[in-house]
Parts: sequence; C-alpha cells; structure tokens
Amino acid sequence: MPRLIGLTPNQFAFLHMITVSEIGRPLMAVSDEGYNVIVGSTVGRPYLFRSYAKHPMRFNPAVKSDAAGAYQVMGRYYAYYKKYLQLLDFSPASQDRIAICLINECKAMPAIEAGDIEKAIHLTRSRWASFPGAGYGQNEHAMGFLIDAYQEAHGRAAA
Repeated sequence: MPRLIGLTPNQFAFLHMITVSEIGRPLMAVSDEGYNVIVGSTVGRPYLFRSYAKHPMRFNPAVKSDAAGAYQVMGRYYAYYKKYLQLLDFSPASQDRIAICLINECKAMPAIEAGDIEKAIHLTRSRWASFPGAGYGQNEHAMGFLIDAYQEAHGRAAA
C-alpha cells in the first residue's frame, strides 16, 4: 500500500492499483509490498533489493530493463526524477512521489479525483506497461482487473 502522507483516497487507491498491476498480489506478499522488487521477479524467484538508498540499477537482459520498485521505475528515469523532485533515496515514499509526478505529467489527476478511473488508466498507459493499450509487448491487464484493484483500496469510482 502507498506510504506517502497526504494522498487523497482516490490517489491512494490508484497507486495501489498500479502496484497490483505491475507487481501482482502474490509477489507483493513476498516482498515489501512491491517496493523492493526488481523486474523479472516471480513469486518462485523474487529478485529483491535490500537498500532503499538508491535505485538498484540491476539490468535484466531477458526483459531488457532495469525497472524496479512498486511502480517499476527504470534507472534512467529515476536519475531524472531524483533531481527533479529532490529525492534523497528510492524509498517507498520517494517511489510514490515519482508515481504521482508521472500521473501529473499525463494530466490524469483530475480524472482520478473525479473517479473516472478508466480515463485515468487510458491517460497513463504510456507509463505502465501492464495497463491495457500500453503497447510495450508485456502482459497487459484487463480494465476490470484494474478497477477491482482500485476499488479494493477503497477508491471511489464515478457512477
């Protein structure tokens, strides 16, 4: 579950939904809720990093990525956001701040606050490969799966 203080209920639920989509509930259960997961992890073979001092920068040649954390942030992007957001580390709260920044860049925060989660998912699909329509050639989840994850974290969806 997100750890950043001051999130609205819908922001909290949307961040939770991203983690469920990117990491999966089973892997979240055997890690620090996904915050210490390295790309390519499975429940049977979780690749976890121990220190939140910095992004682990561990390249996985099988998937050609060094993504890590609850939101699967790639190392080259972390370097930018660390400076831009003046982050001290790659802690869970820092990862949450990066995710909020990505959402804002996509101009999806108004949709999240209005409970228009399908629109918010559509607007942010370029940031998370597991979102429907992302187009990165990775496993994309169905919209219903994402909405269920959003609602399990008590997010309010528009009627």
